[in-house]
Amino acid sequence: MKILVCISHVPDTTSKINFTDGDTKFDTNGVQFVINPNDEFGLTRAMWFKEKQGANVTVVNVGGAETEPTLRKALAIGADAAIRVNAPATDGFSVAKQLANVVKEGGYDLVIAGRESIDYNGGMVPGMIAGLTNANFINNCIKLDIEGTSATATREIDGGKETVSTSLPLVIGTQKGIVEESDLRIPNMRGIMMARQKPLTVVDPVDTNTETTSVKFEKPAPKGAVKLVSADNLDELIDLLHNEAKVI
Repeated sequence: MKILVCISHVPDTTSKINFTDGDTKFDTNGVQFVINPNDEFGLTRAMWFKEKQGANVTVVNVGGAETEPTLRKALAIGADAAIRVNAPATDGFSVAKQLANVVKEGGYDLVIAGRESIDYNGGMVPGMIAGLTNANFINNCIKLDIEGTSATATREIDGGKETVSTSLPLVIGTQKGIVEESDLRIPNMRGIMMARQKPLTVVDPVDTNTETTSVKFEKPAPKGAVKLVSADNLDELIDLLHNEAKVI
């Protein structure tokens, strides 16, 4: 089985976020980048298929050379090879089209992508890949088993879970639950050294259009100062909750 895991290069959630050019562009200065958490959950599940069923795992990213350390980390975790599509990740459609081309050329049986990235939270790419490659699609996937060309998956739905069966080729949108946080792997020294020897192929992008453009970014309003109220002063507490916090 050939598995392709899509990897987004996203800011660490502890990074301080700023914008430039009139709040139209993300400022990357001083920002630490990591594997998108939803993608990392999917990559960890792919490692299980590699170890238990002999699957071959390739990771792919759409981006410039600055994303290669993130791909190398995925290789250190255990992926067999990496592909970088040499194009900026401008919007969901353009990224999906680049990834769909990689899927078609590689003949992958299973494509794993996080249900959304934690930077733009678009949630569009996995479904678009499935549509562009005419593959089956399951989003919000929290469990996946494959036997031959048959797949059984569980996905989250409003108020519960749904178990579905389908066949390969398949695209899934993963999240926490496909594996648990305790299952995530930290690359060891041997993995890091081996990652340097694994192939990282840079491919040219296909022609595509950018369908959406970010007009402006806004950060949340800063939190107000904390007000301390004596435990004996219930009248003041009620007044603040009613007139300022407006929660009662």
